Amino acid sequence: MSPTGGSRNTKRKVKRMRIVYMGTPEIAATILERLLAEPYEVVLVVTQPDRPKGRGKAMACSPVKELAVSRDIPVFTPEKLRLPENVEVIREADPDMIIVAAFGQILPKSVLDIPKWGCINVHASLLPKYRGAAPIQWSILDGEQETGVTIMYMNEGLDTGDILLQQEVPIAADETGGSLHDKLAIAGAEALVRAIPGILDGSLTPVPQGEMTTPYAKQLTKEMGRLDFSWDAAKLERYIRGLNPWPGTFSFRDGQMLKIWRAEVCVDSVEEAPEPAEKEVLPGTVIAADRDSFTVQTGCGRLRITEVQPEGKRRMSAEEYLRGYRLAEGTVLGAPGEEV
Repeated sequence: MSPTGGSRNTKRKVKRMRIVYMGTPEIAATILERLLAEPYEVVLVVTQPDRPKGRGKAMACSPVKELAVSRDIPVFTPEKLRLPENVEVIREADPDMIIVAAFGQILPKSVLDIPKWGCINVHASLLPKYRGAAPIQWSILDGEQETGVTIMYMNEGLDTGDILLQQEVPIAADETGGSLHDKLAIAGAEALVRAIPGILDGSLTPVPQGEMTTPYAKQLTKEMGRLDFSWDAAKLERYIRGLNPWPGTFSFRDGQMLKIWRAEVCVDSVEEAPEPAEKEVLPGTVIAADRDSFTVQTGCGRLRITEVQPEGKRRMSAEEYLRGYRLAEGTVLGAPGEEV
């Protein structure tokens, strides 16, 4: 397979550092766009192949490919980078440095050994915390108050290379997976362009990572969004934020899916000692339905839900939902529904 697109004029009047950039989702596109403003030469972009997307399953390219094509940069989309013929494409690009951000494939040693200045990874956590595929969301799900980005050398391990530079980013009380993604994309882009000169002049000293202090940030799945109201209210609220916008959280009402987009913990319900009668309330039971929200009993405390999306409908405020869908106190959410 050969790269497609890009200018055919490969003659360079002035020697500039040649970069092969590997990335796939929106965060990687943000970082690439910032890199393209620097005085380096991105000679090849490597990204995941086009995939079916949406209800119509039409083929769609990655955000990184879309940006690269718009900038007339050659694009290479190998299904398996480790195959010898695909490694040769990278070698023929003659990169001085390979930069990776959320590419989606593990780089084999045959690729790691190609560039003079090594393979540099932009990772969206403060390593060694949250190695893995979904560090942004897991930092929210686990209740972290701070995260950040790490610029590191890559090795044959998974997110285990020596650290070159880190930048902290606070996690706001109302942070969602989407808002934190955007913050870390910008932070990662700025950290990368700060790190490259330090790599070239030797002023950045690589620091070996310690042992991972958090669970592995495993890939997200749609089923993770199914809310279990036997959890405490604080954990449920973190999942609602952390899995927004994807995969989103949901429960069921009368067998119909009800997505939950926004909620808040009823603080007094967690701090106060439960009354004996409250212990008998089944988690998932609607205990109050006001004009602009409804409140659900959880395994510990109560959750006030303020934004939802009925099955087959658009997102709406709880106030709008309650006008069109009568919700009586005592209704139990979370009954088994169709698998997703």
